[in-house]
Amino acid sequence: MNGGAFGPRRFAFGCGSGRGGPSQEPSSVANGMSDVDPVPRVAIVIPCRDEAVTIRQVVEGFQRSMPGAAIIVCDNASTDQTASIARAAGARIIEEPRPGKGRALRRLLADVDADCYVMVDGDATYDPTTAPAMVAEVLENGVDMVVARRVSDGSAFPGGHTLGNQMLTFVFQRLFRLRLTDTLSGYRALSRRFVKTFPVLTQGFEVETDLNAHAASLDLRHVEIDSTYTSRPTGSHSKLGTWRDGFRILRRMFRLFRDWRPLLTFALVGLAFVAVATTFAVPIVVDFIETGLVERQPTLIAVAVAYLLGFGMISIGMVLERIAQMRREVTRLLYLSLPAQRT
Repeated sequence: MNGGAFGPRRFAFGCGSGRGGPSQEPSSVANGMSDVDPVPRVAIVIPCRDEAVTIRQVVEGFQRSMPGAAIIVCDNASTDQTASIARAAGARIIEEPRPGKGRALRRLLADVDADCYVMVDGDATYDPTTAPAMVAEVLENGVDMVVARRVSDGSAFPGGHTLGNQMLTFVFQRLFRLRLTDTLSGYRALSRRFVKTFPVLTQGFEVETDLNAHAASLDLRHVEIDSTYTSRPTGSHSKLGTWRDGFRILRRMFRLFRDWRPLLTFALVGLAFVAVATTFAVPIVVDFIETGLVERQPTLIAVAVAYLLGFGMISIGMVLERIAQMRREVTRLLYLSLPAQRT
């Protein structure tokens, strides 16, 4: 790995370390053993790919708004000078050779140790001056996820992105009952408890959906803060595909809902089978009552199979619901096992 890049081990960052260099050796503070309250550590984590045009602006913006916070950039298989420019600006570099925002964020959250994580894209569209208020919500008010609600005149969003964001937000709100008005914002502040119980399982732009679902499944505290959202600078290009990634995000939502509430998911499918079976069974029963004969035997067999499938799906949903509940309980216990940020 190139000089300045991190290996697979974790690094703890202190707020009083200037640009946030790695700890040289374990300390009692880092291990939570000090009698004196440790200074809260803040890490700005930036997953980015081919953002040479904007990454210096992003790094310097957060150096001004969050002096003393560690700034870590994950170079996600960039083909330009993103890593070298970020390093020259004062950021630490982690390399993730496999493309995908989810993969880059997974590496960042696994390798970086902090009390508060500020996640932001490297495209210079988000306002760094919002970060102090977001971090304050986490460190002072005990909020687990702070979402920067993007405020723009509309010109900052590429064609179709505004409508797509509104539609996907509407679907997510109905499925998960999470009161967020900008579910796809890539600018967030996360607590240590949130990060260390969050398994990053996606590879691409669906990662924001997973963050939202994690907050919903554990009923974690979350707030939104308005933040200015601007257009990409000239020469910078978005990697988000409106239709391709929009479909992937929608598909991910339904999969997460299936995993979160399997009984409801499988019961709906099972009841559909039962309803169809009943529709075809009624005429057969009526004919049998009137004539004593079952003339449509193939239909009767199909009805029996549909009933078996329907009630089988409901039974599967009941089993998976219990498994999902146990998984939530284990995750909640892991969440509670981590020390809370003292306010």
